Amino acid sequence: MSEAPAPSAAARLPLQRWPATARWVVLFAASLLLGGILHWVKLPAALMLGPLVAAVLVQMTGGAVKVPGILMAAAQTVIGCLVARSITLAIVDGFALHWPVFLGVVTLTVAASTAIGWTMSRLRIIHGTTAVWGMMPGAAMVMMVMAEAYGADFRLVAFMQYLRVVLVAAAASIVALLFVHGSSASGGFAAGLFPSVDPAQLAATAAIALIGGAVGIATRLPAGVLLGPLVLGAVLNMFGWVRIELPPIVLAISYALIGWNTGLRFTRDMLAAAARALPQSVGATILLMAFCGLLAWLLVEFLHIDPLTAYLATSPGGLDAAAIIAASTKVDMPFVMALQTVRLIMLLAIGPAVARWATGTLDRATTPVDPVRPPDLGDLD
Repeated sequence: MSEAPAPSAAARLPLQRWPATARWVVLFAASLLLGGILHWVKLPAALMLGPLVAAVLVQMTGGAVKVPGILMAAAQTVIGCLVARSITLAIVDGFALHWPVFLGVVTLTVAASTAIGWTMSRLRIIHGTTAVWGMMPGAAMVMMVMAEAYGADFRLVAFMQYLRVVLVAAAASIVALLFVHGSSASGGFAAGLFPSVDPAQLAATAAIALIGGAVGIATRLPAGVLLGPLVLGAVLNMFGWVRIELPPIVLAISYALIGWNTGLRFTRDMLAAAARALPQSVGATILLMAFCGLLAWLLVEFLHIDPLTAYLATSPGGLDAAAIIAASTKVDMPFVMALQTVRLIMLLAIGPAVARWATGTLDRATTPVDPVRPPDLGDLD
């Protein structure tokens, strides 16, 4: 009598057979627990990192769920408004004063990431052109779509991109905790989740998020759903026409959604495909972070920028994560957001071309395929 086949690994996952509603309950409860613990130890951006870690754990135990695109779009419009609230006429003056520095830092960051990825590919640490696309410092969804179109390993590119997002966010939070003594880790929650708000300004902020997000989507720009409210809100805020009102509960929900969206990308299949490249991917990401740390040190030495502001401004993570961490610490947020925004815009403009040029110099030829569909605008980094 033959033995019954052993159940597959997927069938043994604790949450595999649970309905979607139960999985969401587990994810929500784990996010509250982890977010609360991180907030209790005063870790900056705790309300984003807690849900992010919870999402990874739930995904790994078979509880895969998907954050609805409309909710992710809403969360990114809120982050756009958060950034816009910090932008005043002083930030424009700052860019006008430091624009050579901003462009130089961004150019060096893109060049370093390209060189690291190119070297990994050249030495065949990672097969083919995958490493070049995986190391580009931002606009993860665009890089993944372009990588797939040019024959790179889509799953490994995704792994490298989101590994970078997680490592940079975690490192930036730890640096913030070390460098800022007596700062608030609440990210704007000192008055509780439900303080009094100005209804008129709240309505105006909602209109900025809705109109700016719609315009951003209509432009079909990657991250347009974040950049639209950012630009519109910044203009109105700079001239004092609107005071952006963001209730803490709305920020908390938006942070959680962004954390979930990132953490849920780490599927078991992706991790299995990337297992052999994990040490090299971590090492390459740390090398890029160290290089950006060197750029931050140069800003401290020659422009006398405070260390945490310089580190957050140069960190090769996502704009939304940088905004959340900056909002929860005592830094020069306009400087951080100015440099991060310039990097994002430049990367979206020239990043794919730089990656294609770099991969074209490798021995393994790449064969262009038919144009791919536009990337999902629900993901920024």
